[in-house]
Amino acid sequence: MQVIIGFGPIGSTVARLLAQRGENVRMVTRSGGGPSHELIERVAADASDVRRLTELSEGAEVIYNCANPKYTEWAEKWFPMNNAMIAAAKASGAVYAITGNLYGYGPQPGGLMTEDSPLAATGRKGRIRNQMWQDALDSGVRTFEARASDYVGAGAVGVFSSVLLPAIRAGRAAWAPGDVDAPHTFTYTGDMARTLVELARDDRAWGRAWHVPSPKPISIRELAHRYCDLTGQPHLKIHKLPRFVMHTAGVAVPMAREMAEMDYQFYAPFILDSSLTERTFGLTPTDVEIPLRETATEADTTAARTM
Repeated sequence: MQVIIGFGPIGSTVARLLAQRGENVRMVTRSGGGPSHELIERVAADASDVRRLTELSEGAEVIYNCANPKYTEWAEKWFPMNNAMIAAAKASGAVYAITGNLYGYGPQPGGLMTEDSPLAATGRKGRIRNQMWQDALDSGVRTFEARASDYVGAGAVGVFSSVLLPAIRAGRAAWAPGDVDAPHTFTYTGDMARTLVELARDDRAWGRAWHVPSPKPISIRELAHRYCDLTGQPHLKIHKLPRFVMHTAGVAVPMAREMAEMDYQFYAPFILDSSLTERTFGLTPTDVEIPLRETATEADTTAARTM
């Protein structure tokens, strides 16, 4: 049995991949949501409840951490959840597979990040992720973390879905918080899910972090243009949002403050090197056109439902 915490685009895709392989899956979320499949059991539970999660994970081979609290709740929710997952993995003997990101590196020279880059986070969220990872390593459980850049794909939340896509749909210009022509790595949610599933069963992965195979970096502007070309729409006009705006808004708006903390990712090159993962496990990144097509199909489906 495989246990998955969280049913966002990553957790749901992991569940489907495992079910397609004939694996029994138990998804644990507060709402009891998740994909519908005869091999997927959906359970409503609090993932920070050590006793309950340990019960639900009895006999598990892998526990997948695909949860994602709101930015404003990270300090409050992440450590109890991470501690409960570690305890459940220790009790069951399961591998603890962690869905990670690049926050822990902080700004890096030239914007390039490899698995050997120092964990030099300057923001609170990056320091939280680093402590979570260290806690997992120190626990003695078999663990690994798959780290990805900004997500693209159906259901993904990132600069594309939050800033570019609404403007494209509305036929208006977008105000992007960053240098829209700087090279930036985008990761397909499907590649994250596939990496988690493949590495969970390979003991070469355990005990370290790995970068999810991702396409060559492109600019935010180029990403928008490729989506517009794909969907037959005029190229999006993008304005650069002055950097001080989000920082000023953050004084009164908590979410703006959380976003401003991470803005270094968009005002300079932000490049994920996934070559080590690709060489070691034989995985390759999906061309960015695939997640863009997924997003367009999802948008068409949503529009049809509202008509």
